[in-house]
Amino acid sequence: MTEIYAPTTGYATDSETLLESYRTYEAVERAIDHLSDEGFPVEYLRVVGQGVTTVESIKGRMTNGKAALNGAAAGVWTGLLFGFLLALFLPATSMAAILLAGAAFGAVWGGTLGFAAHWSTGGRRDFVSRKSIEAARYDLMVDSDFEDQARRKLALR
Repeated sequence: MTEIYAPTTGYATDSETLLESYRTYEAVERAIDHLSDEGFPVEYLRVVGQGVTTVESIKGRMTNGKAALNGAAAGVWTGLLFGFLLALFLPATSMAAILLAGAAFGAVWGGTLGFAAHWSTGGRRDFVSRKSIEAARYDLMVDSDFEDQARRKLALR
């Protein structure tokens, strides 16, 4: 299966020309990388996503317990940071004790806030997901003054 669509026209500006269209972003990245490797001035290129949609991938269920654990984990790091900063400025104290106290304090508060934040939603969003933006195709546009040079260099692939 080819990764290049047949070029279409209709949305290029007066100073731009459609060079090629690709099915995936990785394919257009490879084309730009090839042009760069061949010494083409890539600052005259532009990638235009056509047929853009958002996609949400569901990763799993979120419970109050998981929300508390996630909050506690984030709180540990925050507590370590504040404990470290505090230990730098307190004279004659044990740095390890301050770091442990900061981590413990951060874990308790982070867990509490994580639990409370999820509990307050009332079960309206009991799942974890990731959102992304995807396009049906990616058009590689080039400044019209550099079109011939770009086509010659892409032909070397």
